This record gives sequence, structure tokens and C-alpha cells, in this order.
Amino acid sequence: MNSSSNLSRRNALKIVSAGTATFLGSSLFNRLSATEHSLGDSLNGKINHSVCRWCYDSFSLDELCQEAKKIGIKAIDLVGPDEWPTLKKYGLTAALAQGAGKGINEGFNNPALHDELVKSYEEVIPLVAAAGYNQLICFSGNRNGLDDEQGIINCAAGLKRLMKTAEKYKVTLVMELLNSKVNHPDYQCDRTHWGVALCERIGSERFKLLYDIYHMQIMEGDVIATIRKYHPYISHYHTGGVPGRNEIDESQELYYPAIMKAIADTGFKGFVAQEFIPSRPDKMASLKQGIQICDIA
Repeated sequence: MNSSSNLSRRNALKIVSAGTATFLGSSLFNRLSATEHSLGDSLNGKINHSVCRWCYDSFSLDELCQEAKKIGIKAIDLVGPDEWPTLKKYGLTAALAQGAGKGINEGFNNPALHDELVKSYEEVIPLVAAAGYNQLICFSGNRNGLDDEQGIINCAAGLKRLMKTAEKYKVTLVMELLNSKVNHPDYQCDRTHWGVALCERIGSERFKLLYDIYHMQIMEGDVIATIRKYHPYISHYHTGGVPGRNEIDESQELYYPAIMKAIADTGFKGFVAQEFIPSRPDKMASLKQGIQICDIA
């Protein structure tokens, strides 16, 4: 996730034959009509689909909601309180809300920020619940010379102060796993085992992880095995093509149908949000393609 970016994204098809998914080549893809984005009720329903708002900031939120509905997307990720009424107008939910905290770089690993962060989250958590949502994003912050064990101790100390409020309102605080190699230098929650150790230290079902597939492929790989091992600690997923964070089709190294099957096989009932940056002119066609790729039978 990168809510401050003003980058954008785009589409293609999936064919299933003898249990093997294969994708149409880009030459055929480029001949598809740019206006045919509707999937209607044709999705299989094993994956609950969302999309990250920031990746489509060249569209108004109304436009994104309208297109999302056509494609069969049920939710928009990373939208704040001022935007929730627009989602409700279109019958969409906020699968992962934002609106509290100080952003990616300044998070709970800094005790000097705890009072400010706690105040911010205690104000927003009730708003999330009142809107009918149940997840709110949070961040570790950058290391700034802090070792990993002390980072866990510091984050746990700050987040434990919020667990009573989170449990009262049934809102889960979700810390994002981000890569510190390419996109977010020095970010501390950059490996799954670190996030899991923090979950165990906090010891509440109202603190979970956002497993960003793009980021964790860059940092540690072994995506499917990691999902199978650590899925009890994960309440949300993001996608993205590696390398480049563009479309999740055959142009990149991850095979998303297998990843989605692994997620579904864990019994996961939450949302998977598309967070790739469309590289093609028809961004909504790329979004439709991403949904089709992830829509496993």
C-alpha cells in the first residue's frame, strides 16, 4: 500500500482448461474492447474482491465505485471517513479503512509517538464501527536505528493500549507488511515472522497482519508456504505484480491463481484487494483482468 502515491493501472482474460489456468497473450488482449468491463454475476465467489483507492486516483471515487460495481468488486481499500458516504451510495464496503495515525514512516515502534497515535486511533475506531466496517490499517514505522526485538516491544506497548477499544468496537487493527528493499526503505514490519511475533506479543484477535503479496515476494518469497503457515495471523491481502508492481498477469513472476487457491484453502473469508499499478491505457480493463485472474473456481 502507498496512499501518498499518485500512480495508476489496467486488463485481460483467464481461460481454464483441464484444471490449468492460462492467460491470453497481450496481442489479443490489446484487441479487446476497452469498454467491456462488466462481469456482472459471473464471479465464482471463492474470493471476496476489493481494490485500493490510491491506485486509481485519476478517477473520482464515484467513477471508481461505478466501475468496481460493474466488475463485481464488493469493497474499496484505504478510504477515510470523508469518503465512506460515497461507498455507501454504491452499496460498497471499506474492506480496510484508513484515517488514523501518522502514515507509514511514523508508527508504533516509536514510544514518543504513542500518546498521539493512541488518541488518533481511539477517535477513529468508533467511527469505523459506526460505519459498519471492521478493519483499520496501522504501521510499525521506520527503524531509525532500532533493532527488531526492541521494535516489537515498542509496538506492542503502544498497540496494547488500544486493544480494549478495538475489542469493544469489534474493529481489527491491521499492520501492513511492506518491503524495505525497493519501496519503503527502513520500514520495520518488513517480514512475516516479525509481524507474527508482534501478534503473539499483543495476544488479541483484534490485531492482525495485512499480507501484501507483492511486498513479501520481494522480501522473502515462499509466498504460498508462508500463507499456509501463518494464515491465522493474517486478516487481509493485497496483490501486485513482481517486479514493477504492475498487472498481475503473465508479464510478471507470480502465479496468482495458485496463490488465491492457497488463500481460499485456509478458509479465509476476508478480502483480497488489487493493489497493482496499471501500466496500460485502459486502467479499468487491467482491474477487470486482475479480478478474473484471482477469481478461482
